[in-house]
Amino acid sequence: MAVSSPTPPVPDQTGPFVHVSKNRSDNVSNNRSDSVSSARTRLSEPTAVPSPTPPPPVQTGDAYVINSLSDNVSVIDTTTNTVITTIPVGDNPCEVAVTPDGTRAYVTNINSDNVSVIDTATNTVIATIPVGDNPWGVAVNPAGTRAYVTNLVPGNVSVIDTATNTVIATIPVGDNPEGVAVNPAGTRAYVANADSHDVSVIDTATNTVIATIPVGVEPVGVAVNPAGTRAYVTNLNSHDVSVIDTATNSVIATIPVGTNPRGVAVTPDGTRAYVTNQNSDNVSVINTATNTVIATIPVGDTPLDVAVTPDGTRAYVTNANSDNVSVINTATNTVTATIPVGDNPFGVAIAPTP
Repeated sequence: MAVSSPTPPVPDQTGPFVHVSKNRSDNVSNNRSDSVSSARTRLSEPTAVPSPTPPPPVQTGDAYVINSLSDNVSVIDTTTNTVITTIPVGDNPCEVAVTPDGTRAYVTNINSDNVSVIDTATNTVIATIPVGDNPWGVAVNPAGTRAYVTNLVPGNVSVIDTATNTVIATIPVGDNPEGVAVNPAGTRAYVANADSHDVSVIDTATNTVIATIPVGVEPVGVAVNPAGTRAYVTNLNSHDVSVIDTATNSVIATIPVGTNPRGVAVTPDGTRAYVTNQNSDNVSVINTATNTVIATIPVGDTPLDVAVTPDGTRAYVTNANSDNVSVINTATNTVTATIPVGDNPFGVAIAPTP
């Protein structure tokens, strides 16, 4: 279906901008090339051991949505599914990652060549960190001590010390790296190199690439399961997902999904992976035990990214050409809310409650 594209960037912008349209020729890869997650029934016998107290539910904080053509971040209260504030950031923001304690959000600004650091208590930018040219993806390690940023044009990764908010290492990877994810142990970072059609595996202790894994055509998104045993990579132009065995660093399955898959998130229990299909206007739900698609969920126009709440009950999907976010109930795999945000929403991350 024909959909009007968002308002183009201002004429004096240089470098790539995040604007994804239905026409593949207008897609971000071409802009790039231009310059760049019952309690037991108690026994009635007197000698029965009391049931353990069930753990409290994981608290879910706000969702941070990157509006790439508004140069800001919409903050969504996930209890009410309403936007509670909007935070100005850099030029053409793209992706976002939140620290495990929920206190900071790191936002990549493609045309500013820097990263904005947001204090989630005040929802203000407290630091701006220069990185490489055209920073795209970002991931924070489980300890919250490092942030890994992919830089498109030089084909490298900036490693940020979150205590000082300074770059402490730069790691060469493949061509046009986009997505990045860190395993639960914090020992490996996985980088999707769109134009090399492979994934770089970084040893985070030495900040060196220890393996390069061929995947599908134009890998752009990556997520690691909670056990750290599998990495899921979206291949934009082969319309599938590569499943990597992290013990052998090899692809063990390839799962067909929708057209131009981009974002991917694994549920906290590791049983499902949610994949946004940019040009199908839907989300594929993968059963990770069988590596098959078990549901397809219609969402908005041009879905780009997805994040699952810490309790696993909902998935938030950014729809670039609808300027909104779809909220999916993961029990029913249906959209239960649609939230208007800014212009051309791209990345999304959900903070646990600090």
